[in-house]
Amino acid sequence: MTSTDPPSTLHFFVDEAGDPTLFDAKGRILVGQEGCSKTFILGKLDVADPAALHRALEQLRADLLADPYFRRVPSMQAERGKTARAFHAKDDVPEVRREVFKVLAQFDLRFYGVVRHKTALLAYVRQRNEREAGYRYRGDELYDTLVEELFRRYHPLTDRLEICFATRGNKARTHAFRSAIEKAEARFESQYGVRRSAEVAIVASTPPQKAGLQAVDYFLWALQRHYERDESRYVELVWDKVIEIEDLDRIEGGRKGVAYNKKRPLVVDQEAPE
Repeated sequence: MTSTDPPSTLHFFVDEAGDPTLFDAKGRILVGQEGCSKTFILGKLDVADPAALHRALEQLRADLLADPYFRRVPSMQAERGKTARAFHAKDDVPEVRREVFKVLAQFDLRFYGVVRHKTALLAYVRQRNEREAGYRYRGDELYDTLVEELFRRYHPLTDRLEICFATRGNKARTHAFRSAIEKAEARFESQYGVRRSAEVAIVASTPPQKAGLQAVDYFLWALQRHYERDESRYVELVWDKVIEIEDLDRIEGGRKGVAYNKKRPLVVDQEAPE
């Protein structure tokens, strides 16, 4: 880049799928029970033109809300605060999801994901409890670890890195998120001898305010359907925009941890590790 070129900027939008819960309030194991997700997934979406994506999704929502076909769909009612306010794959009806996926296909997007299986995580917690009597598992601990793991992976060098994550908790959570990002940047610099960006800006927001959060939600939902229901058609639909999925607990060839990408597509017959 020459001195006359404008600074380069990467825009990442971060969200999660599933939850980090392993136990109920009384310490009873929830893993394997109805209503408890099998996995916890964190994802980041690199959006080349966030403003254009926001305009496109806003226009799509306006068009759908004006369509008589959706007039009586509950999630499309303004008072429900769901699709009428922002796209959210879990709440959107199938016809809406299909239209959102069509819009996402038109944009320059790159998705990265990190997956943990709760059966493996529970085994780790039990082993650590045996070694450390005072250890108590916290969901925030898992979240922070995955943030660092997600951002320590390679992404293009840039002058400025703008990271927007879905609002989660209070200011302490924002501080913890920032701390995890800084650790990831430091690890990358230590490993490769170069800093990826001169400036890192981190902000918490909501899907109605940032369409990039609506988009990353769709990628995460597609990936979650693969892991939770063995339903791969959605992740296959967006696979051309997936850079890497790091499955930290998957065991292949006697090794734990598998990275899926264009050369090594995510397999269909996925099973949670023992």
